[in-house]
Amino acid sequence: MDNQSARRITRADVARVAGTSVAVVSYVINNGPRPVAEATRLRVLAAIEQTGYRPNDIARALASGNTLTYGLVVPDISNPFFASMARALQREAFNHGRVLLLGDAGDDRQHEHDLINHLLRRQVDGLLYTSVDRHPWFDLIRNSGTPCVMIDTIDNHAGISAIRVNERDAACQATRHLLQHGYRELGIFVGPLTMLNAQDRLNGWRDALIEAGITPREEWIFEAPYTRKGGYQASQKMLQGPRPRAIFTSNEQQALGCLSALAEHQLRVPDDLAIICFNGTQQSEFSVPPLSAVEQPIDAMARQAIAMLATGTAQPELHEFAFQLHIRRSCGC
Repeated sequence: MDNQSARRITRADVARVAGTSVAVVSYVINNGPRPVAEATRLRVLAAIEQTGYRPNDIARALASGNTLTYGLVVPDISNPFFASMARALQREAFNHGRVLLLGDAGDDRQHEHDLINHLLRRQVDGLLYTSVDRHPWFDLIRNSGTPCVMIDTIDNHAGISAIRVNERDAACQATRHLLQHGYRELGIFVGPLTMLNAQDRLNGWRDALIEAGITPREEWIFEAPYTRKGGYQASQKMLQGPRPRAIFTSNEQQALGCLSALAEHQLRVPDDLAIICFNGTQQSEFSVPPLSAVEQPIDAMARQAIAMLATGTAQPELHEFAFQLHIRRSCGC
């Protein structure tokens, strides 16, 4: 088969080596629809191994009406939370006989639109989606008829299935934990306020302060990208004036950037500033000090999301998951 190594091996090549017809090769590969004598079947299998033939799954899938692929669109795959979620979703998709195609929007709304269009043109069997901002491309997805599961807070009237945790409640409980330490001067690093999840986390922080009889101080609300650089720059701004005693950061990356800035100023965590963050991952365990963090049950969420796509329910579903508050040294515990 040396002269065939420069081209794709076909079923005709297998049939020639096995001394049978292409139809018989197809029956062996597809387990039917017609029976094949055992001796012939063994010859075909030996020919497949000899030639290195691989069935064309794309052609088989298109013939059956599905592509055995799911699409995933996330705002920024460099964010460890989205990387962890993508890994869990890929594992679950594979368990369901699907391959996951990843689209990284790079925090760009137009690029997100183009990625969704690209995946829909590839006729993915389902779409998993976290939007860059508060305006997901719902009409585009609905008009395609492709099943979709949102991974995040969405408009309850959007008519699209979703999995999520209650981010407002999670932010509230994280802030309550800081209050339980006796801290009264609390700030927040909030994500871009064009994003629904940033608003939820800000409102949760406010809820806890108001519940404790504390008036939120607007000068201690620092808007920043969900990145280490964003957390670092927000910290530098915070340190230019009277600083809070504790800070809730709206994601882990902001918290890590904050740790770096504080170290530059010889400020200690939690002695000089206590920190708790949202969307902690394994990185939170290995920072110095380890970060107290709200963590989402990523594996359970991934299993549910893929199961929702696999069943293809006609009516939109919303599954809300309980979050966990992992307490470590950064908050003063």
